[in-house]
Amino acid sequence: MADRRSLLTSLGAGALLAACDKLGLSPTAGKPSFSGVDITGADYQYTLPDVDGRMRSNADFKGKVTVVFFGYTQCPDVCPTTMAELAQVKKALGPDGERLQGVFITIDPERDTAGVLKSYVGAFDPGFVALRGTPEQTAATAKAFKVFYAKSPGKTPGSYTMDHTAGSYVFDPQGRVRLFERYGGGGPQVLAADIRALLKSG
Repeated sequence: MADRRSLLTSLGAGALLAACDKLGLSPTAGKPSFSGVDITGADYQYTLPDVDGRMRSNADFKGKVTVVFFGYTQCPDVCPTTMAELAQVKKALGPDGERLQGVFITIDPERDTAGVLKSYVGAFDPGFVALRGTPEQTAATAKAFKVFYAKSPGKTPGSYTMDHTAGSYVFDPQGRVRLFERYGGGGPQVLAADIRALLKSG
């Protein structure tokens, strides 16, 4: 009888663990699992001027999930695809979309003027924010985030492209960096699921 009771207890515990796994919860901590790379504990910060010259930092967007992307407006593929997907995610979230903040940090301040950036991010979503620092500020911020970028010469001095890290950094509503989402990591549905999990966490 004792052996049977022990077996039933073990089966019950196994079923509970399986249920937690299906819900995307850690059976030990009750925390959500993510498709993106969990970088909780990293200390990534930014303080850069927006297109109106106002200094912005991750602390400005507390209460929202913030997705930070380093790119440039003349990028032919990765940057517009990433921003378009983020706009799709915001719409897919419905009312919760108002709690999603997109932040675009240019790695090409030489060509990305305030006016160019304002038009660029506004074409994806009028609520997205673009930040443009000096070359020195840009380099320091990229280094803090461990973001790589470098000029790739073109046929003329002004036709260069920029090689850069292709991925986004996701901050939770408390302003803490939590995830690194790889470019091409699964599309807007996968990103939306991660963002929903962070919104539910507070």
